[in-house]
Amino acid sequence: MRRLILAHLLLISLGSAQAAGEFYCCHDPNTGRRVCGDTLPEQCRGRAYRVLDSGGNIAKEVGAALTPEQKAEQALENRRRKQLEDASREQRRRDQALLDTYAMPEDIDLAQRKAESDVNLAILATISRIDEARTKRRKFEDEAEFYKKKALPPDLERDLRALDHEIKLQQELLEIKKREFDVIKSKYDADRKRYHELTRRSPAAPSGSAQPIR
Repeated sequence: MRRLILAHLLLISLGSAQAAGEFYCCHDPNTGRRVCGDTLPEQCRGRAYRVLDSGGNIAKEVGAALTPEQKAEQALENRRRKQLEDASREQRRRDQALLDTYAMPEDIDLAQRKAESDVNLAILATISRIDEARTKRRKFEDEAEFYKKKALPPDLERDLRALDHEIKLQQELLEIKKREFDVIKSKYDADRKRYHELTRRSPAAPSGSAQPIR
């Protein structure tokens, strides 16, 4: 028991000696002098201070407490830094996906021609649906000639309205598909430029680029 008590007292003594070997120092703006103590002096609270070891060497530096404005600015700066990091990470992901997709510049040309060909097929299909709807409508128009001086039968009137609506929708879709060519061109031009920046290979313009069917 006596040994345990002695050991405990020794640990307390060592802890006190270690604590006594540290000093806290800061600049007192009121007196213009440095203030130090083995515990943090009252003048140092909320201010920047240094922790010195027994040899007078700086063990740690603690910054002054931030004002609410500084905290807000720091939070804003942290958000900005995170946004930049996220954007940089996303750009690296996109760049790697670009390099994984195209082994050479010619692959970009092939992909563009394929995309343009798909759009042209969609345009042809849309034109075909418009022509089919117009053909049906002409038949209903011929039938409606018999009802010039009286109201159209409800079924016939409904069919005409439905075909007008179908033709209008398909014409709008046709315009959208034609505009897709500009989107495709912009996308693959951007891919070529970035691919060149990453590989230093020539970003020559594609040959034989398709045009939308009019």
